[in-house]
Amino acid sequence: MGRLLAIDVVGAVAVLGAWYFLFAAYNRRRGAEALRWVQSACAGKGRILDSHWLNSSRLHARLQFPSRSFENANVTMRFRPRAMPVHWLLSYYHKQKETLTFEADLGGSPSFHLEVVRHRWCAHSRGVTARRRDEREWDIYEPGPVILTTRTHWKQDSTSELNTLMTVRQQDVLQVRFRPESPQFSATIALDALDDPRTAAGFLTTLRELAAGASAHRQ
Repeated sequence: MGRLLAIDVVGAVAVLGAWYFLFAAYNRRRGAEALRWVQSACAGKGRILDSHWLNSSRLHARLQFPSRSFENANVTMRFRPRAMPVHWLLSYYHKQKETLTFEADLGGSPSFHLEVVRHRWCAHSRGVTARRRDEREWDIYEPGPVILTTRTHWKQDSTSELNTLMTVRQQDVLQVRFRPESPQFSATIALDALDDPRTAAGFLTTLRELAAGASAHRQ
């Protein structure tokens, strides 16, 4: 009995070990491909200095740009934790996306905290049969941007800033954040979106526009 249990334990460890190394290698191949996407997006406007893995599902890389628009720039890519079966199943269940987060300091420290999060909402009706489907239709409206602020005095003439921030709607940008502390600027995008060279180049352009908007705000 004890011998059989020992064999089962050794077999389970061997399977888990093989699983870990197999899918860790898969993530590393994905990471190498993603780094090529990043380098392609920079396309003469910046370069990758170095990269290293933080763990089996997180890749960190430092970037350098010739201009002072971005300083101490880096990207962190988060892949599905495929090497850890339980974590992988949980991430799949929660439909977590593989993402790339760009972080950098700007030419000057922003004087404000701002976070823009892109949400997609969905809903379904309950208890609607085929016969009653036509009797219960959805009315869908597209609202304008909603701004929540803690400022006691809101600057009315902020059209240029809002237009810059709304450019995230034209990209697969999931989150944008400004703050006075380092890193002063960060933006997160779905990693698969960078597979398209146009989208990858457009993402860097969007980052520059957002940084320029923050600079205009400081002025």
